[in-house]
Amino acid sequence: MRQWDGMQVVMIGAARQGIALSRYLAKKGARVILNDQRSAEALKNVRESLPSENITWVTGGHPLEILTGADLVCVSGGVPLNLPIVLEAARRKIPISNDSQIFLEETPCPVIGITGSSGKTTTTALVGLIAEKHFSLKKPGRKAWMGGNIGNPLIQYLDQMHPEDLAVMELSSFQLEIMTRSPQIAAILNLTPNHLDRHETMAEYISAKSHILTHQTAQDIAVLNRDDPHTRRLYSEVRGRLITFGFHPPHDNQDSTYLKRGKLYLQASGQVAKIVEVDRVNLRGSHNLANVLAAIAISAAAAFSLQAIYAGIVEFTGVPHRLEYVRDWNGAAWYNDSIATSPERAIAALQSFDEPIILLAGGRDKNLPWKDLAEWIYKKVDHLVLFGEAATLIKDAVNETTPGTQPFTVDLCQGLKDAVIKASEYASPGDVVLLSPGGTSYDEFVDFEERGKRFIQWVKELS
Repeated sequence: MRQWDGMQVVMIGAARQGIALSRYLAKKGARVILNDQRSAEALKNVRESLPSENITWVTGGHPLEILTGADLVCVSGGVPLNLPIVLEAARRKIPISNDSQIFLEETPCPVIGITGSSGKTTTTALVGLIAEKHFSLKKPGRKAWMGGNIGNPLIQYLDQMHPEDLAVMELSSFQLEIMTRSPQIAAILNLTPNHLDRHETMAEYISAKSHILTHQTAQDIAVLNRDDPHTRRLYSEVRGRLITFGFHPPHDNQDSTYLKRGKLYLQASGQVAKIVEVDRVNLRGSHNLANVLAAIAISAAAAFSLQAIYAGIVEFTGVPHRLEYVRDWNGAAWYNDSIATSPERAIAALQSFDEPIILLAGGRDKNLPWKDLAEWIYKKVDHLVLFGEAATLIKDAVNETTPGTQPFTVDLCQGLKDAVIKASEYASPGDVVLLSPGGTSYDEFVDFEERGKRFIQWVKELS
């Protein structure tokens, strides 16, 4: 554990992670320079929420002079590493870190880390629930802490944690790309094109994700998706025990989870156990079934009881903004999948329904290809309602995929509220109205959560 007292730390980015880390470091006696490009006025509420002792604010830009005397530079998750001040810190050989790295260095308890292109939050939430079930059944008094890229940064709970506790941590590629610590149990759920506006190439993106394995030891455990070609290529990087998950039984006695005849199984140490019938899983879509298989594998790595695994799965109903049922209106079922910030995730949502679909898609492009989504729109969608900056990109991809007359309508709307109104004009009994944008929310909203909340609000206002 570091001695923070008297250290000078430059914290770049006053978002959720930066605020939590600044508060923690200031409490430990570090002298924090909290730097954000936004104005002091825009940050008024945030500034008032933090103690003035040991925190100095520098706003309105990123002046290089704040690096003078710095012992450490920390970055919030959304801060690009090619920002001039970050590049200058690296040139001066000032160590660069983030809240997740410092948490892994300082935590007294074991950590489960979960990453992937999709399914991270759902899997993290399910594993957290299973951990709580296990502790209540087998080890009362122990606590499972859940957070990271979701919820509150775990760094803010560090002083409350005990060695017998467990942390379940969602990790993004932004957090992982600079990390030099790995969790004792590390899971990579899948790897599909994502965040290429940040990482530029798929190879760079995979490299960032694979950092979750890099610093494991022979005593640690990796959980990987054997159905994903990119994660299979990471088998050689596993330093300890490997547990895989996938839809079909493995060809050998490998520790794994799989689906067979409507049931989910765990195979470990040469023994096979039935965990749960698929009918007891409360989540829609094969992608969510993969998340459950991953959660079982992670739970096996953590030695949770089969009773706890079963209890957690049958109780779990999902998390907000992920194929979240909103209401029935005009005979149609409305779903909020605002988390779908990539075409791949929107495809998974479309594959979850057999009913006629009215799809609301758009948002901001992440420099990802829309062609595959366009093909699934052709297969599954009756009415396509587009909104946001990516609307014309999606429309162009659809036109290239289905030139000429299309078997579905296409409407372009100014924003999400207009898209909801347009979708309501098409909605009829038996339909599914699905918000699964495929793009990020930043063209209109603070984040995907705000987008989802506003969608729910506007859908509930329909009359």
